[in-house]
Amino acid sequence: MTEGPEPRPARGSEGDDPLELLKWQDELLQILYWYRGEGLGQVVEPRDLRPFLPAEEAQIRFHLERLVDQGYVQRVVEGQGIGYRLTEQGVAEGGRRFADAFAGLTGQAHGECNDPDCACKVFGPEACGHRP
Repeated sequence: MTEGPEPRPARGSEGDDPLELLKWQDELLQILYWYRGEGLGQVVEPRDLRPFLPAEEAQIRFHLERLVDQGYVQRVVEGQGIGYRLTEQGVAEGGRRFADAFAGLTGQAHGECNDPDCACKVFGPEACGHRP
């Protein structure tokens, strides 16, 4: 695995829309962080990400290359393929974005309900007013 020559990716279909570019950045960092955390691989190719993104490989590669330019991702050449892996900066940023996106699902303690005003948030599960 070595850092390879810079490929010439196709342009993203969203052009220069800053909001769309930010959405892509956010989505890719979260997916790469999750992929790594689940042990599915440190290095991914655009085709590996297609099941998670409604886009063609060229568009995914374009946005991965943007993340290379921003220092979040490193390009890796393996044989004939070009893959990508998170840098330390990418791991930190991807982890932060992943935690923010899933805070509502991961922050709930065992036995607590989803009512933010319930007493169980302060006094524990036994104080829950929603228990059967």
